[in-house]
Amino acid sequence: MGGAREVAASFAVAGPSGVAVRGRLKYLTGQDERVLRAVGAYQGGLASRDLKARCADGLNHSAESWASRKRELTGVSSSRIAGAITKASHDQWALARRCLATHIRSLEAGIRTLRHRLSLPVGAKGTKNAAGGYRSRGEWFHKSRRLKALEDRLTAAVADWRSGRVRIVRGGKRLLNTRHHLAEAGLSEGEWRDRWEAERWFLAADGESGKRYGNETIRVTPEGRVSIKLPAPLAHLANTTHGRYTLTPTVGFAHRGVEWADRVEANRAVAYRIHYDTGRRRWYLTASWQRPAVQTVPLEAARAGGVIGVDTNADHFAAYRLDAHGNPVGEPHRFGYDLSGTAAHRDAQVRHALTRLLHWARRTGVTAIAIEDLDFGAEKTREKHGRRKRFRQLISGMPTGKLKARLVSMAAEQGLAIIAVDPAYTSMWGAQHWQKPLTTPRRKMSRHDAAGIAIGRRALGHPIRRRTTPPSHDRSDRAGHRTVQAAPGTPGREGPRPRIPGPRTRSVPPDAERTRATRTPKTVRDVRSEQEWTHDPLLLTE
Repeated sequence: MGGAREVAASFAVAGPSGVAVRGRLKYLTGQDERVLRAVGAYQGGLASRDLKARCADGLNHSAESWASRKRELTGVSSSRIAGAITKASHDQWALARRCLATHIRSLEAGIRTLRHRLSLPVGAKGTKNAAGGYRSRGEWFHKSRRLKALEDRLTAAVADWRSGRVRIVRGGKRLLNTRHHLAEAGLSEGEWRDRWEAERWFLAADGESGKRYGNETIRVTPEGRVSIKLPAPLAHLANTTHGRYTLTPTVGFAHRGVEWADRVEANRAVAYRIHYDTGRRRWYLTASWQRPAVQTVPLEAARAGGVIGVDTNADHFAAYRLDAHGNPVGEPHRFGYDLSGTAAHRDAQVRHALTRLLHWARRTGVTAIAIEDLDFGAEKTREKHGRRKRFRQLISGMPTGKLKARLVSMAAEQGLAIIAVDPAYTSMWGAQHWQKPLTTPRRKMSRHDAAGIAIGRRALGHPIRRRTTPPSHDRSDRAGHRTVQAAPGTPGREGPRPRIPGPRTRSVPPDAERTRATRTPKTVRDVRSEQEWTHDPLLLTE
């Protein structure tokens, strides 16, 4: 455990800044679907051309060019639709720039690892913090070729970054590549074409406070009646006044429906998006709005009622309740999930597990949940983990970003605070200090359960190490509470304890060789003497 890195301070996570709810558009007529498809395809074409123009501007983009693009779109649609399209294009370009920056950092990390390992002799052993050399000359050769390939990729990526060039596929790169692998995907050409067109449609509108029902382009009344402002070339499809088309069915929101209705009746901004699920052949309407900035709960207030420490694993959450003093309370709990299958299935599994966790937290009466601040962005490269392919797949399959976002949003609805802690050594120290003492014939503690305790104690500001039992009164020191727990202000209290061999430290077996001198007793009969006792013969007297 030598060379332990510094542990970052825990912090209370800020609450969610927005809300999104979805409802299904049931019982659409044939005319309704034709209008939705026509509007989506027409506005999708406008969005594609505008995104192409935004990418061509690159770093030379300015407010004047943005206004020019919006004026061109206004002539073929409307001012509100043009504003929504140009804003979406700008956001997509900015997202692509952030992804390019992340890609460059990943390439740089891989190149550093390869250069380090290639500089070592073949077969050189690594250390705990740095990998060793490659195992054979053949592997060294292949890795040298990969180093050249990564350097070429980095050169091209840096050139794109400096020129402001981004690479975007409306509809998704994965779906585009699926066109060449239809048999493996189980799709026909017509099914792929329907999915491709649906993903490239544009049926969205930003909200406007002060306007009727919070949105002029896609308007939803408190009763759930949906109407769409048609673009100028499609105005002949309108079935109501002012160039609007009203859908036959109504929509409802089972989740947060009351909050949505309050905003709509007060004419507060609500953004809408209409989406077609080609797999289920269903139409959905998503409503979203922003929330005012909520003051984050102070860390001390969040700790007041105790916490629940949660250890995130590949197939379950391991949770343990701790009181405000850091003592484990009750039994460990596990909330399982299955991350195999489709993305929708994985998302549902995580959502159900978080729901069970939050309901249990409310029943226990705690005020906060402590979770590790995990980020595997730079930890899942093949250069770092080498042949550990299954481990790379394991950490790549853990949806840490989506999990944190969902947990923060769902915990805010339950009135619970989220405390993020540094994940360093939680599993190691939890197993070392808590797994064995809490294991009983009726309770089986795992490393994950012990890690939950370590996470909770770190969130509460306590060291992970537990207190030892004070000496009994028949010992020589008689009184006093000796403990291995450092004071809250002691520097390096999260670091490893110096290992001093000897039976009094309980760090080695009693029969091990003693390297520390024993204290000299105060009683005379027990004092060791350096004199040698000899038996002299009897003296002969005359």
